Amino acid sequence: MERSKVEHTIEKSEFFRGLDRTYLLKIASLCQIQTYEPGESVFSQGDYGEHLYIIADGHISLERSVDLGARKGTAVIGVLGKGRILGCWSTLLGEPHNLMSSAICQKPTEVVAVKGSDLREMMTSNSELGFVLLERLCFLLRDRIEGAFGAMEKLL
Repeated sequence: MERSKVEHTIEKSEFFRGLDRTYLLKIASLCQIQTYEPGESVFSQGDYGEHLYIIADGHISLERSVDLGARKGTAVIGVLGKGRILGCWSTLLGEPHNLMSSAICQKPTEVVAVKGSDLREMMTSNSELGFVLLERLCFLLRDRIEGAFGAMEKLL
């Protein structure tokens, strides 16, 4: 994926859409490209997380292993496609964190990865950008929590 596609992916993503072009270019400079085959994990539940991922192409299933005594299994929290973002959100808050779900590719997938601590540094040095991104983070986390609750209800 060339640099212009990285910029386009960021610009069209649910998290960064509508940001000033200057910010988008700075964020793009922090990014790396990663590719995955169907069935590969971008990350696994329990791993230490440091990155956020924007899906450039493909689909990723967010899954959580659960143990409810007699009922054990995997709950699908959501299936995310192009432009959606996932990963370790706590890095934006400067906190270490173990990932609470696994991200499994459903088809050939390309993601744009950004290290959360690098993005956090950009956010803390520019309070306007920091506020906008933290506000967006709140809405995204609300949606993911709703997805997790919905997945748990299907287990019961």
